[in-house]
Amino acid sequence: MKPIWIVDDDESIRWVLEKALARENLATKSFANARDAIAALDTETPQVLVSDIRMPGASGLELLQVVKTRFPGLPVIIITAFSDLDSAVAAFQGGAFEYLAKPFDIDKAVELIRRALAESLRETSIESGPSETPEILGQAPAMQEVFRAIGRLSQSNVTVLITGESGTGKELVARALHKHSPRAQQPFIALNTAAIPKDLLESELFGHERGAFTGAQTTRRGRFEQAENGTLFLDEIGDMPFDLQTRLLRVLSDGHFYRVGGHQPLKANVRVITATHQNLEQRVRDGLFREDLYHRLNVIRLRLPSLRERREDIPLLVRHFLVQSARQLGVEAKRMSEATVQFLTGLDLPGNVRQLENLCNWITVMAPGQTVEVKDLPPELTQGQEGGAWAAAAPLEAPAAPPPAPGGQVYVAAAPAGAAPSGWIALLELQAAAMLAAGQPEVMAVLGRQFESALIKTALKHTHGRKNDAAVRLGIGRNTITRKIAELGIDGAKDD
Repeated sequence: MKPIWIVDDDESIRWVLEKALARENLATKSFANARDAIAALDTETPQVLVSDIRMPGASGLELLQVVKTRFPGLPVIIITAFSDLDSAVAAFQGGAFEYLAKPFDIDKAVELIRRALAESLRETSIESGPSETPEILGQAPAMQEVFRAIGRLSQSNVTVLITGESGTGKELVARALHKHSPRAQQPFIALNTAAIPKDLLESELFGHERGAFTGAQTTRRGRFEQAENGTLFLDEIGDMPFDLQTRLLRVLSDGHFYRVGGHQPLKANVRVITATHQNLEQRVRDGLFREDLYHRLNVIRLRLPSLRERREDIPLLVRHFLVQSARQLGVEAKRMSEATVQFLTGLDLPGNVRQLENLCNWITVMAPGQTVEVKDLPPELTQGQEGGAWAAAAPLEAPAAPPPAPGGQVYVAAAPAGAAPSGWIALLELQAAAMLAAGQPEVMAVLGRQFESALIKTALKHTHGRKNDAAVRLGIGRNTITRKIAELGIDGAKDD
């Protein structure tokens, strides 16, 4: 993580903030004037910038303007001994994260910096994305058609609609389209429109101005701004609320949009790729999806085959996922006997490639030997059931702050009835062992934050973002969940 920059001509202010942040194990770098900070931006950038507003030479507002022009996602906190309205308005119009008047309470200042830090880390995570496009594997004729289509679209900026069943790898194809496009060096931003509560989705897409609604304490960039000059991938577009479809159509038509609560139109230079597992034509006939938006999105359609249509790829995928899972958990990769591979090839896996990946994660932890036989597979599969619980299993996301520990994500899969606790506990033990072996510091704190973040995020999804209701469901206090949401940098919470 990069240091927090403190820019103030008052040495005592710099000293107090440095000491307070050092107690929080946060690195700092200080400047006595704005000009030195601006010069330093040529070679390095901070995670958060805290600046006085009135200094000899260039002012904090001039520094703010430079930062927002060059690094629009960098949070800037403006502090001043002159708490006049004009300065506050100028700071927020210039895009300041927050405004803090001297004399300030040092604990409140540190809390504010931590909020800005969480926002900065979230932005960094979104904009950087994976360093490499995950591998798309497949030798079946149906997949070769997909690869050829990606090749034909490689130099195009055309809108693409990706269809296919859940778990077929639609986001991987979207990333491949971006990687091989003229926008490859620009951001790739992905958003699952079905995973965001309806009343938060508009802000997530288009951003919001400070004070636009209760809890909007700062101006926030939406996904269209984050994807500027790059690609925006909207998954499960068929579930987008009807009123938001109108706003999306307007952006696709004229390239302009407004933040929630904003009055200044913003220009969007973004390639939009969408995906759905639903029949959009039927949803148009049912009046659930705008026909004009459908035609805007359906410029090029790319259909992904289900795993049932490419069974010959299952052995290749199994080997890949077993190696990948073993690498993530720091253990030796397991092998499947020929009989087991043939058994899996004959199954109908409704969760497609995602279900197969989760199965391989479960095998890595739960199978007793290095060579996996049919009897070692989950009973849901060997008893002829569809194994639907596997399709629902998903990676456990790391919180926005601090950054996730080395070793990748921790995958949680559904174990046989009566054995689920030992399954996820075994995964936790393996992850902890890998981190300890790698010399990772503060293992308890890192895993504890991931555990708390996963619980709170799940509860918020269950309560559609209502944090007080989520606190009741989790059995914790209102103040506790509010504090945890701020500490962990969790988005999407709202007051009941």
